[in-house]
Amino acid sequence: MTPITFVVAGDPEQRTGGYRYDARIVAGLRELGHPVTVAGLEGRFPEPDARAARALERALDACADGACVIVDGLVLGGLAETARAHADRLRLIALVHHPLADETGLTAAASARLLADERAALVVARAVVVTSGFTARRLVELDLAAAPPRVIEPGTDPAPVARGSDGPGCRLLCVATVTPRKGHAVLLDALARLADRDWHCDVVGSLDREPAHAARIRARIDTLGLGARVRLHGDCNERELAAAYDRADLFVLASHYEGYGMVVTEALARGLPLVTTNGGALADTVPARAARTAAPGDVAALAAALGSLLDDPAALAAVRRGALAERERLRPWRTAAAEFSAMLEAIADDVPA
Repeated sequence: MTPITFVVAGDPEQRTGGYRYDARIVAGLRELGHPVTVAGLEGRFPEPDARAARALERALDACADGACVIVDGLVLGGLAETARAHADRLRLIALVHHPLADETGLTAAASARLLADERAALVVARAVVVTSGFTARRLVELDLAAAPPRVIEPGTDPAPVARGSDGPGCRLLCVATVTPRKGHAVLLDALARLADRDWHCDVVGSLDREPAHAARIRARIDTLGLGARVRLHGDCNERELAAAYDRADLFVLASHYEGYGMVVTEALARGLPLVTTNGGALADTVPARAARTAAPGDVAALAAALGSLLDDPAALAAVRRGALAERERLRPWRTAAAEFSAMLEAIADDVPA
């Protein structure tokens, strides 16, 4: 089979949704017999420094002529010229989790700069893969796709149904890296409006990606008087994360925007009812019968959605039944890997090196 190199920014073992998608696709391709090498690049991304440019140059130089090279969009977005220099001898494939310009908190100038850089980079790729239909549509809206992107949605690992906290209150679980896009501040403000209800909230996700923002979230917890009820666990290993899911009664995600939202399907795999926003791809990926939803950034609506389930055991039970039904419809990672493999083989067959 054609050799494959997966190029990502920084440590490939990072526990964000995008990195976990990449890792599961790599594992699935290897199980299907593909020889896959993973290259984690040093340097700053997505607005790369000289160190990052050199790292990508070295990674592409190391690839044999005709190799399929899958470059995560976080890397490719700002390094169009480096990629273009290798485009004739390599089969470059861009993997876009969401457009870089859609990141929460960017200035207008930064957003415009990222958009222009990503547009220049994606035209170099022989194919663009996205993880949701929403992202495919978004790339077309932003004129980032010369050809229709290929949608390969994530899979889900089988998991036991969560046993829950067994009361008397409701244990909420939020799994999201503590960055502005994930909406932790909105969640905290919504929970503060429900302080008279009996609940506790576990927040699992790295506190190190944007330390200043994490510090602000810690301060907000204290200011709102939620220190005894909201716990920031930071990054957790797989065993700890599985235990957090198992003791949860309700999953909550207040993201302003998601390119897919893998944690949603991971919660559904455990039969957990959901309260989320409909930001980005969540409007597509969150099933109505398993969830209550709110507009991104709308504290009152999120509080109302949470309150509607905290105050009504019958409503919570109905949404949980919906989650259990959705659990039976989730697709496995082997299906996602098989789709990725078919795409790579089509490129190898149709586009000579």
